[in-house]
Amino acid sequence: MLGVLLLVGLVLVHSIQPFLAVTAPESGGVMVAEGWMDDYAMQAAVDKFQQGHFDKFYVTGIPLEEGAPLAQYKTYAELGAAVAVKMGLSTNVVQAVPAPDVCKDRTYASAVALKEWLNGHGTNVSSLTVVSQGAHARRTRLLYEKAFGSDVKIGIISIPNREYDPNRWWIKSAGVREVIDESVAYLYARLFFRPSGQ
Repeated sequence: MLGVLLLVGLVLVHSIQPFLAVTAPESGGVMVAEGWMDDYAMQAAVDKFQQGHFDKFYVTGIPLEEGAPLAQYKTYAELGAAVAVKMGLSTNVVQAVPAPDVCKDRTYASAVALKEWLNGHGTNVSSLTVVSQGAHARRTRLLYEKAFGSDVKIGIISIPNREYDPNRWWIKSAGVREVIDESVAYLYARLFFRPSGQ
């Protein structure tokens, strides 16, 4: 019995990070980048946009904290959009879509803000691919699916977190923190999260 438990534990340790850091993009449609990502992750998103057949590059995000060094951008969406333009994207294809200031469910709030922006501008999309960072990816896709419903196909691209080796996440504190935090958060989103009003 102990051997079986040990084997299950080893399988879980080796499979949980790849499960959370899923990459399964949609072909075409629009790309959405989470504005809070590190610059190297945003650069990877820009590169993937330029390599793919995407129509538009949206950047989402909540307000920056007051007094933050780059607070002139007001939100992570505006900051991320400015970074994407500096990295080579045209201002014609980049659109910042700020989300409201919320204490929790920030990814879901960003997805809802994007949906409302698209609807408000008469922009119909049948598929979108969200670019996230590290183990946050699977939860991001789930929350976008909850926000957009079954009419829009949601793809996801995870840019590896450079703070740890994804294949040996358990030997660095950054990896342990991210994988454990995102495992708990994903389970909450999957089992208990209900959008407001439902």
